[in-house]
Amino acid sequence: MKYFRSLLLLIMAILLGNRVQSQPVSFEYDKTPAGSGFKMEGYWVWCGSVIKVDSLYHLFASRWPKTGPFPEGYKTHSEIVRATSKSPMGPYRFEEVVIGERDSIFWDSNMAHNPTIQKIGDEYVLFYIGSDFTTCQDGSTALLRRTGYAVSKSIDGPWIRSDRPVIDTESNNPALLVDRKGVKLMYRDAKLRIYMAEAETYKGPFSITNDNVWPACRLEDFYLFRAGNQYHMICEDNTGGVSGHERWGVHLCSGNGTDGWRAYSPPVVYNHEIQLTNDSILRLVRRERPQLLIENHQITHLVTSAYDGKDAWSQPVRLKRPIPVD
Repeated sequence: MKYFRSLLLLIMAILLGNRVQSQPVSFEYDKTPAGSGFKMEGYWVWCGSVIKVDSLYHLFASRWPKTGPFPEGYKTHSEIVRATSKSPMGPYRFEEVVIGERDSIFWDSNMAHNPTIQKIGDEYVLFYIGSDFTTCQDGSTALLRRTGYAVSKSIDGPWIRSDRPVIDTESNNPALLVDRKGVKLMYRDAKLRIYMAEAETYKGPFSITNDNVWPACRLEDFYLFRAGNQYHMICEDNTGGVSGHERWGVHLCSGNGTDGWRAYSPPVVYNHEIQLTNDSILRLVRRERPQLLIENHQITHLVTSAYDGKDAWSQPVRLKRPIPVD
């Protein structure tokens, strides 16, 4: 009898595990209020990443002055700011510059961009890319962009910036995932070749475990999460190789999060249109940098950067059904 009960429990666990794994990860959205999100007069705003602390939502984004055409100015003038709202949809109110210029001896003295915020243990950890004033990419006059972080015990700061980057080569669009096995960090180089690096902690040192994550086509702007006993990535389909549409958002998955990535079904996470609550459609020229708001172990909102040809801002949209994460 004891053997029979153990066997029954094992069978039930297997069946339950298969059921959890087979639950679809579905991105469907409610209509979005016009005028929500985070926009700043006189600035291009990009790269929004949101976290809830107590009763406030804090959005970290890049901004740079509207002194030239979008988006080139970010390469030398981008800085990272924090804005707040009582609602995840916003509108968000500017609070402060979190990462701006500093002494030229540092890797991020000139520019800071691509923020992504997480709480790891009792610390708030902000990963981003930066450049100094003089270090260029190999064989180019373009400034070298590297990945590092800032950390704080409080969401209000003060923020302690890493003295050195954790990825000391050309690296963009960092996506960080902490799980039971350690830390995974996905990023891409100037040619959109995608790398996976892993470490025991977010401070590194990181070792590259996959130096060509998706050779089939060009992808960028990654966000990593776990759901249904799988690793997932949402990203921008730069040339339409996955979705058939240039710069749409797509969804990939992997059993181990390091290799074996494949397109999820359905693959499309978002297009360039946002349905508004006034029954109009916001049609965007560019919609990029997907990030997710995760509350109480559920994905509740997608946050993307929006450009309509006139303004650029961070725009959350709410999921119709929250997605449980592991």
